[in-house]
Amino acid sequence: MTLKELNFFYKLSENPQVTQVASELNISQSAISLAIKSLENSLNEQLFDRIGKKLILNEKGKYFKEKTFSHYLALIDAQNIFQENKLAGNISIASSKTISNYIMPNIYYDFLSKYKDVKLDILTINSSEIIDKILKGELDIGLIEVDTQNSNLIKEKLADDELIVVTSDDKHPKISFIDSIKKRWILREIGSGTREIFMNKIGDISKELNIFMQLNDFEDIKSIVLSNKETVTTISKVVVKKELGEKKLFQIKLKNLEIKREFYLIYHKEKSKNLLFETFKDFIKSRF
Repeated sequence: MTLKELNFFYKLSENPQVTQVASELNISQSAISLAIKSLENSLNEQLFDRIGKKLILNEKGKYFKEKTFSHYLALIDAQNIFQENKLAGNISIASSKTISNYIMPNIYYDFLSKYKDVKLDILTINSSEIIDKILKGELDIGLIEVDTQNSNLIKEKLADDELIVVTSDDKHPKISFIDSIKKRWILREIGSGTREIFMNKIGDISKELNIFMQLNDFEDIKSIVLSNKETVTTISKVVVKKELGEKKLFQIKLKNLEIKREFYLIYHKEKSKNLLFETFKDFIKSRF
């Protein structure tokens, strides 16, 4: 049965004059008769008694109306949801740890406060996992910290970032060649954007580093480096802004080496770009 058939049924249940209902709906009487006949055939029951030019609701028709009318109204409401409020729905988004933990929380909060019929399914995973999930259609939007050239992805730049080397050892030279830093390196796990960019930038020098630990959380890395002066890490400047300002961590500037990167917003090239998607995407970009 269709919503149109049900609409005709409920109209006739209130007014048995087919001619009047046809006039009200601006359709032919035969169109109404055919729709009602189709509805009765789908139920395998007669809902009206045909008396002259009137369709009078019979016992089965009254019972059918009693059992279905509230559900019909709910379906009509559902049909109108996106006509009345285009900014309603669910968006699945994943961010790499730097972006998720230090940039996105307030952006998520402000967007949800502004658009109360939106729900966000939020993940924090590394950049390589985000790319994989976008390609599989498991995410709507990804926020990553590595460049990607996949032809199935649309990539939009969000901001520039810089990776810096920091230690809690205030006596260490403030400018060094990277291979002269004889400390224990605490790095992110394999697959993270931060690690991938750092390793690619330093090339073969990575073999000379004493990589002592690999962790998947920046706060854990910061905690170790803050507590152990013999350690060092490479990390986004965004992540240690507070500790640098409080002089709890100190930057070691690298001679002849800068580690710049960019944050990107990505989505699948086949992604449907409805108003909610475009509004959320533009909101994120404006906040960066």
